[in-house]
Amino acid sequence: MLILKLCAVLGCGLIAGVFFAFSTFVMSALAKLPSAQGIAAMQSINLTVINPLFMGVFLGTSAVCVFLLVFSLLNLLQPGVIYWFIGSLLYLFGTFGVTIMFNVPLNDALGKVEPGSTEGTSLWNSYLTNWTFWNHVRAIAALAATALFAIAN
Repeated sequence: MLILKLCAVLGCGLIAGVFFAFSTFVMSALAKLPSAQGIAAMQSINLTVINPLFMGVFLGTSAVCVFLLVFSLLNLLQPGVIYWFIGSLLYLFGTFGVTIMFNVPLNDALGKVEPGSTEGTSLWNSYLTNWTFWNHVRAIAALAATALFAIAN
């Protein structure tokens, strides 16, 4: 279990850090650019993020959390298992789930617009608000999961 705990702590922590960076300065920096440049930059980010390192950590942490969730359900009476249970739920629903349900569809919509178009500019304004809100949610969930895994037995 020590290896799984280490993977959960490091994976959740890395993902929390990435999302924290976007919430605290990346999106603000993109918002200060002319909308066509901000859109083009975010479109590039959304393509570049699909790489083996990031996806390995993001999806690998999800897999670890599924295992820890099942483990915790099978061992509910053991002390400290509640930290595994809640941490797994936070990451799976608050980070992975939010990404799939909210951030990815927003990214897909942004990926279809021409950066310099009126449609792109209109979408960009709502994208900045909505995407950043959901990013805050997933950053907080990943950070909270990190803390729970770190204190789990």
